[in-house]
Amino acid sequence: MGGESTTRTATRSGGASSGPAGSRTGQRLSGLAVALGLVLFLGGFAWGAVIYRPYTVPTTSMAPTIGAGERVLAERVDGDEVRRGDVVVFTDKNWASNVPVVKRVVAVGGDTVACCTDGDLTVNGKRVDEPYLAEDGLAELQNFPTVTVPEGRLFLLGDERSGSLDSTAHLTDAASGTVARSAVSARVDAVVWPMDGMLQRPTGFESLGALSSPGPLPTIVTLIVVGAVLVLGGGAYGPVAKRLDSRSRSRTEPTGAP
Repeated sequence: MGGESTTRTATRSGGASSGPAGSRTGQRLSGLAVALGLVLFLGGFAWGAVIYRPYTVPTTSMAPTIGAGERVLAERVDGDEVRRGDVVVFTDKNWASNVPVVKRVVAVGGDTVACCTDGDLTVNGKRVDEPYLAEDGLAELQNFPTVTVPEGRLFLLGDERSGSLDSTAHLTDAASGTVARSAVSARVDAVVWPMDGMLQRPTGFESLGALSSPGPLPTIVTLIVVGAVLVLGGGAYGPVAKRLDSRSRSRTEPTGAP
């Protein structure tokens, strides 16, 4: 009897140190992980909702960079922030009445732009390397005479140069096919459906001036992913710890009286 009482007392003592009372620090840390994870997860989504807008590109005019029906995320920007090589979203009644249009900026106010010299676009007399164009479409680039872009305006082309209704389709307009900077509402950062990721940097325009800095989308995605991991990990601590504690107790319980 004395041995059985001693065994039970020791078992209770061991259970107390390895049970809920003994895991108090772990519970606090798991609660902190869940709280921090929620802040990062919800904060990332809120930041993204403020900075970015989703758009669906209905045509192949930006292929192969963006295919027909693909979903993109575009950072809200002011037209004055736009630089050569950017893929932008804009609205111009002369192009499409109140319908957002997605094209690539190839020249800005004060530039001269023409096509083609040995198959390449030229801006300010410099040939521009455009690796984002489809290789089988390079021979189909549409020639157009030199255009001087008025200040405060942009010259835009689709990446699918043979069939895109872009600035080349509006050369006879009063503005020579250009669009006002103020018409731009966003700059495309990534294709999110399908998940093609961030757009390729337009490095061919670097010799003409600085490129736009990448948007905060990678940081936002990191916050959301880390937040989700912390929430799931912290939430899983309780059930996992309970299961491990239950197994530990079953191993230390006596099977019968001596």
